[in-house]
Amino acid sequence: MPDTGRLAIGSVLVGVVVLIFKALAWWMTGSVALYSDALESTVNVVTAIAALIAIRVAARPPDAVHPYGHAKAEYFSAVLGGVMIIVAALLVLAEAYRAVTSPAPLELPIVGLAVSGVATAINFGWARMLSQRGRRARSPALMAEARHLYADIVTTAGVALGVVLAVVTGWTILDPLVAALVAAHILWTGSKVVRSSLSGLMDEAVAPETLATVQRIIATEAGGALQAHDLRTRQSGPVTFIDFHLVMPDNTTVFDAHEVCDRVEAALTDAVGGARITIHVEPEHKQKRSGIDIPG
Repeated sequence: MPDTGRLAIGSVLVGVVVLIFKALAWWMTGSVALYSDALESTVNVVTAIAALIAIRVAARPPDAVHPYGHAKAEYFSAVLGGVMIIVAALLVLAEAYRAVTSPAPLELPIVGLAVSGVATAINFGWARMLSQRGRRARSPALMAEARHLYADIVTTAGVALGVVLAVVTGWTILDPLVAALVAAHILWTGSKVVRSSLSGLMDEAVAPETLATVQRIIATEAGGALQAHDLRTRQSGPVTFIDFHLVMPDNTTVFDAHEVCDRVEAALTDAVGGARITIHVEPEHKQKRSGIDIPG
């Protein structure tokens, strides 16, 4: 099983463990803020399962129906995760409103916070690993899951502060008010995840720095060609699609043109992981006013 698949399974298991700890903390204290924290962890478990399924689908090789592969499946799971985060935030707001109108004292707050702290430590360690591995594998699903967990850590810190203030001051209304602030933070996080995932589904071009690298490699490695134009890129999960037209002198043989293309493809593949490159060779009269000029 690929490394991303193992990490996705690990995310499900870690999510379940963290959820148990946070649900226990909520049950012990009756805190609305801790309830909101546990609810966000429930979302993390659901999105981790969605990410696992998406990663397995994305790992399938291209076939007759999907000749460009299945990499975009990861974006769907990331969108689902963002939507689930937003739904959780709305549920927390509803519970916070109920608690504001009918406040109740907290029970065993210190013990509950200690249990929640254990869950947060687990989340932090796993989020750090997911972020590093997900960036290395260029996996939208793993990166989205890491963002969920980092958001969860911030949520728990805010919740802990609210519970402590409620206990110290005796103002029980602080508990649901903190829960409402947590919900606002969750909404913001969910909207960011959805926006970034939709960009991938819309075939967004590669980052400007990556595009500059591609242009530089074409200019330096396509010796023998005259110009490259109509350069297009798009990102699909861990795969980067690059295609462009390469203008060759009229006296160039098919063999020599193929050698130039092979040299450019090799350099691009080394520089841009997971690149899939298509080069359309054209005759000299196809040069355009704008393009990448190849030094002679």
